[in-house]
Amino acid sequence: MSGIHPSAHARSRPDHIAYKMVPSGQAVTYGQLEERSNQAAHLLRSLGLKRGDVIAILMENHLRYFELSWAADRAGIYYTCISNRLTPAEAAYIVSDSGASVLFTSLALRDVATDVLALVPGCVGYNVDGTDPVLRDYMAEREKFPVTPIADESCGTPMLYSSGTTGRPKGVKFALPEQALDEMDGLTSIAVNSFGFGSDMIYLSPAPMYHSAPLRWSMCAHRVGGTVIVMEKFDAEYGLALIEQERVTHSQWVPTHFVRMLKLPEDARTRYDLSSHRLTFHAAAPCPVPVKQAMMAWWGPIIHEFYAGTEFNGLTSITPEEWLAHPGSVGKATFGQIHICADDGVTELPTRSEGLIYFSGGMPFTYHNDPEKTRDAYNALGWSTLGDIGWVDEEGYLYLTDRKSFMVISGGVNVYPQEIEDAIIGHPKVADAAVVGAPDEDLGERLVAVIQPLDWADAGPGLADEIQVFLADKLSKLKIPRQIDFMVELPRHPTGKLYKRLLRDGYWTKAEAKDASRA
Repeated sequence: MSGIHPSAHARSRPDHIAYKMVPSGQAVTYGQLEERSNQAAHLLRSLGLKRGDVIAILMENHLRYFELSWAADRAGIYYTCISNRLTPAEAAYIVSDSGASVLFTSLALRDVATDVLALVPGCVGYNVDGTDPVLRDYMAEREKFPVTPIADESCGTPMLYSSGTTGRPKGVKFALPEQALDEMDGLTSIAVNSFGFGSDMIYLSPAPMYHSAPLRWSMCAHRVGGTVIVMEKFDAEYGLALIEQERVTHSQWVPTHFVRMLKLPEDARTRYDLSSHRLTFHAAAPCPVPVKQAMMAWWGPIIHEFYAGTEFNGLTSITPEEWLAHPGSVGKATFGQIHICADDGVTELPTRSEGLIYFSGGMPFTYHNDPEKTRDAYNALGWSTLGDIGWVDEEGYLYLTDRKSFMVISGGVNVYPQEIEDAIIGHPKVADAAVVGAPDEDLGERLVAVIQPLDWADAGPGLADEIQVFLADKLSKLKIPRQIDFMVELPRHPTGKLYKRLLRDGYWTKAEAKDASRA
């Protein structure tokens, strides 16, 4: 496949839609994307940014997102995309830590952005939605520049920050690619060969663009000349409607999206024509086996899965047919080699033994400005880990257990909450669930389930008893949470990851305060 870049498609079919925002309906052709990203690249050079420098993007899913990403990508610049849910202090930490010299924002985020800029002296701020009393006018300045490429084009790359579910976000940094702009890269090769990406695809992206997977897979779709349909905000039924309306061929989801869609009323789930939908894939968090089985029964054997992190130190993938034969697996290594190691990080364990998941042969990465975290991610053999626990079967299929940092030690027994959460989510009155360890005088830690009911009116002792009875024939007694609490909405990242640290810290802080009051 040749011409793996939007610029090639701008030449061959300039009027083809590169992306469309929904429900607003704003669309951008490949010809427009080419011209606007070129102008933006000239703007970056006029500000003194050179290869290896950094910009930050703090926006919702916005019409200008891709033109800025592609401008940086063709100017040899790192682009750091920031969650629009962060506080000014949290966003300022990322802008400062990344070394971004320019921050692009939108009207919706301009108040947060101006607070960020006050905390990061020297960073230049732009509003992409026009004139602003404090920020510079991106559109007005962009229009001053030619629509032709800059003279010194070279490949940039994202420098994205982890979602911070277990601590402060970490910037994942790779060496800038040395290849030609239109040369096939590793991720696009996987998209083409494993997920059937091509110029005829219509790709639905329901998640925020600031996250690694939606951004990177959407840009892969652009590399091959497909059309990306970007949901400005996720809604379960609207996602189904879009498959019908836009004749979507490909999509990517997270397990939380599946749960939301499965719990729609029956008439909403059967209302839409999904016949155009030929391949979908999911990742970001482990998918409970019953949830995926229900999705397969509904959508058919079109659901692929992959396991990888922002670090892209390795990747596994599994086809629908393979998954049906190996339920619960996230597949075999597609990129890199899997190693399951003991706590020493070096001793490899036999098949079906749980241990730390390491990859060798993947992309080398560093955590920006954090050499200690970088060292901790690698073992003495140069293999790297994301801190996940899992095991492989005799055929080399990987199964995830949980993150090591989420493990609860109750009465001296190691318990991984993921299995318990997967069981609880199967209860018909449960919309979401998290299990954490709370301090306990007898056990050290006790298991606490925090439940988001489908209907808040059900919250209370009655539902708590129902859940414990529901779990009795699914889990051993020691894995059934002794305490069940309720929350209107769990603190879940839009990409599906749960901010479990926030829940856990709440219980430990409360216990510490109680101990202090006794002293």
